[in-house]
Amino acid sequence: MCIRSLLALLLLFITGELSLTAQSVDPDLIEKINFRNVGPTRGGRVTSVAGVAQQAGIFYMGATGGGVWKTDDYGNSWENVSDGYFSTPSIGAIRVAPSDPKVIYVGTGSDGLRSNVIAGKGIYRSDNSGKSWSLIGLEHTGHIGAVEVHPENPELVYVAAIGNGFAPNAERGIYRSKDGGSNWEQVLFLSDTIGFADLEIAPDDPNTLYAAAWRGERKPWTIISGGRKGGIYKSTDGGDSWEQVMKADIMPSGLIGKIDLAVSPDDPDRVYALVEAPQDEGGLYRSDDRGESWELVSTYSPLLDRPFYYCNVDANPMNADVVYVNSTQFWQSSNGGKSWNRRRTPHGDNHDMWIHPQDSMVWVQANDGGANVSIDGGRSWSTQNNQPTAELYQVEVDDRTPYWLYAGQQDNSTIAVPSLQPSNSPAGALGFWEAVGGCETGPAVPKPGDPNIVYSNCKGRFSVYDRRTGQSRQYYVGASNMYGHNPRDLTYRFQRVSPIHVSPHNPDVVYHTSQFVHRTTDDGLTWETISPDLTAFEPDKQVISGSPITRDVTGEEFYSTIYAIRESSVKAGVIWVGSNDGPVHVTQDNGKSWEDVTPEGLPGGGRVDCVEPSPHDAAKAYATILRYQLDDWKPYLYRTTDYGKSWELISTERAGFPNDEPVRVVREDPGREGTLYAGTEYGLWVSFDDGAHWQSFQQNVPVTPITDIKVFRDNLILSTMGRGFWIMDDLPTLRQLPDLDKSARVQILPVGEVPMVRSFPERGVPEYPVTGTTFYYYLNEKVDAPIALDILDDSGKVIRSFTNRSKSSKDKMPSEPDMATGFVQRGYSSALSDKAGLHAFEWDFRHAGSWSENGSSRRGSPSVAPGKYSLRLQVGNQQIEEPFELQIDPRLTTAGITVADLQAQEELALRVRNLMSRARQLDAAIGAGLKKPEKKAALTKISQEMNTADGRYQQPQLLDQISYLSSMLSYADQRPGQDAYNRYDELRKWFEDLLEEWADVSGESAARFKLDD
Repeated sequence: MCIRSLLALLLLFITGELSLTAQSVDPDLIEKINFRNVGPTRGGRVTSVAGVAQQAGIFYMGATGGGVWKTDDYGNSWENVSDGYFSTPSIGAIRVAPSDPKVIYVGTGSDGLRSNVIAGKGIYRSDNSGKSWSLIGLEHTGHIGAVEVHPENPELVYVAAIGNGFAPNAERGIYRSKDGGSNWEQVLFLSDTIGFADLEIAPDDPNTLYAAAWRGERKPWTIISGGRKGGIYKSTDGGDSWEQVMKADIMPSGLIGKIDLAVSPDDPDRVYALVEAPQDEGGLYRSDDRGESWELVSTYSPLLDRPFYYCNVDANPMNADVVYVNSTQFWQSSNGGKSWNRRRTPHGDNHDMWIHPQDSMVWVQANDGGANVSIDGGRSWSTQNNQPTAELYQVEVDDRTPYWLYAGQQDNSTIAVPSLQPSNSPAGALGFWEAVGGCETGPAVPKPGDPNIVYSNCKGRFSVYDRRTGQSRQYYVGASNMYGHNPRDLTYRFQRVSPIHVSPHNPDVVYHTSQFVHRTTDDGLTWETISPDLTAFEPDKQVISGSPITRDVTGEEFYSTIYAIRESSVKAGVIWVGSNDGPVHVTQDNGKSWEDVTPEGLPGGGRVDCVEPSPHDAAKAYATILRYQLDDWKPYLYRTTDYGKSWELISTERAGFPNDEPVRVVREDPGREGTLYAGTEYGLWVSFDDGAHWQSFQQNVPVTPITDIKVFRDNLILSTMGRGFWIMDDLPTLRQLPDLDKSARVQILPVGEVPMVRSFPERGVPEYPVTGTTFYYYLNEKVDAPIALDILDDSGKVIRSFTNRSKSSKDKMPSEPDMATGFVQRGYSSALSDKAGLHAFEWDFRHAGSWSENGSSRRGSPSVAPGKYSLRLQVGNQQIEEPFELQIDPRLTTAGITVADLQAQEELALRVRNLMSRARQLDAAIGAGLKKPEKKAALTKISQEMNTADGRYQQPQLLDQISYLSSMLSYADQRPGQDAYNRYDELRKWFEDLLEEWADVSGESAARFKLDD
């Protein structure tokens, strides 16, 4: 049982809320119901990287929502090393101890304080190169800007703590630990609003430290970066005492902002400081006397665009005149910062780099597209398309088979990926990626019934993408460029992630929201505004974002806009909306009138991230409100059953919901009323009783924000802010667990209708399942009797059979030989567990394979045709049966292929299988006869016609020819061609001729090898 589940259950016991009628499910029961990651593997934002000087090819990257990853092959592949250890996926700083590469320190909480930044939860340490981790403190520092380790003592470590990104807190400053993190000292503290963004150790004297102070704070409506306090501090006694060596008053304006520092071992007296300050004051400063005096060497503006987000300078460790700056672009100076040249990186928006101290051509660099390695000084780079760390704002799906998932991917484009591999692609999964209009923010919403049309958003700009032309038609409401405006002056306030919603009752009705609800019925050619301003619109929050130094008005901080909209699928015209400044509204008359139904007692100003009309009851709805940007970390998840007249907070500790996980999204399962799925800032939760009780449903999903949830075609689909899309295929099973009869000794969970869709799985991400389906059965106690599982066709004939007992087991399950082939079909399977609990068993839609001397062979086993089947489970003497139906892939129907075609394919494939079985049995008999010297010559001649000679490009003989025909028949879902039937007849005659010849030579009867069809 996971820690989160134990804590939730313990909390219920303490509060006396766990009753016999509580609708919670034993976590052990759902242990085997997991998700699969379908990508994309197009990397997400990385703001911290590190390398290992002593070990070639090893680098680490820290994603802003994906945790810590490691490569040992120069970036050709990456593996996550923090899953299961870290309680937050947001990484601020990584440092490998210079004297012991096995020791790694990671500070959590990215230093790029953009609107979707995820808070940190302390610092972690590994003593075995990332194989395992321990939390070693500083849980309340919020965001960590830097970690530095003494060059000779891996136990002496320093941390620069930025602090809480959303409110004042005392846990800011410079921290030191002399015992590897067991104890910490706050050795430098300025105030509860000023933290430290960077820290450097002098290369020639580890007692000399430089620290960069920063006032950084984010509000929903602005970003605060800088002030009249801050600057650079220096210690010459290992942090015991500090003096300020750069003050704000060095600037004529008296304002100083974010600062990053760099020192090169090539000239330890020289210190570079990239300093945010007003125009002509900010830029690259340089000290040649260890910080005693400073010279402004460059005010080149691209070095400091969006400094709250970037602001990173590095010096070449082997040449102090070579300096690099990571910002929107990547810049290099070869003359100490006086002039600059732009260098290419695989992606813009650059954040961090590490340069090998003994080989300055080897780099690892971080940007909004991931991490990339160079071994030639930045002339070429490793790929970013091997990092499943995409930050996705939402998930939408189309109605194709297989269906595709759509989202806006932060720092990239919109993206669509398939839920299953639709075909073989020469480029692999990357060949299926699509950008579908709009941009990084999304959403991208396919039109129901016509997946060629995708409605997309880009920072408030509506477009219609048409797959047939590959073009996006632009239909902006108001058609006005919003960048740079004070939002109070805008006619329409569109937030960066402005929602698009298609009516569940009419696919031609599309909603789009600013502070108003807009509706189009002609794909955006014309728009109708159907609401008044449905936001709180507090005048003091309508400001130019970015103060007091750097203006940053991209729409990301536009406050008082509608952030969520959904129309009831039960009753047309019932539309719910929520704004990013608190209010919730509903109309019951298709927009003619609106009612403010904001939950009573809800603190103001939060972002209504999700409104969810119940798919079962028009009067019922749910709403989630995020308030962590206001330093309120409580989860706000409400339910109404009377169109918003009253609300109940259902995300309470008494109900088992964690009190410090802001909840982003909730969805009610259309297949089971009252089953709710809630996505939080750190994971996934489920309730089976409409929010009365909650339990963790994290399963194998890593810790990361769940940004959206969809329930579609009995799949549970997630988007995440750092780990891409995830799909759970076994939703029908999950729905049955709350009502499972635990008194029954044996149960099969019904599967109902199962679509037969071919899949083409590959290794790694995306994870596509193998072709087949999964059955679940339940045992209420461990059993000592043998277990058998049989699959029967609609006539009751066993077509596949399995047992948990091997042939050598004394209590193996008896079975009858197959009449066509004469061999026993029941195969051993370790998946048939006899332990108490819920168990999964996968079937690949296939019959048993042909006979082999070692038992039934899967290879070449024919697929079954669509139709009605049943599953029979036998535990000892107890036997139960459950019917199910395999349905034809709708793509086949569209292509003109019928069930009758597939039945014909199955019938011929079975005949070929049986022919192969008889041929192999004959070959075994021939092999046995070869031991008799008097018959060896004659039998060798027959054997040579059965088996292909060794060597390259030998002429295939009977067994290989049968295998060739079998392979042709299984290649695709189709009716066999006439040549297949003709070839079968030829091979059968060939076999029968050899059989007759063998009988003559051996003197044995051929009857046991005769084919029955």
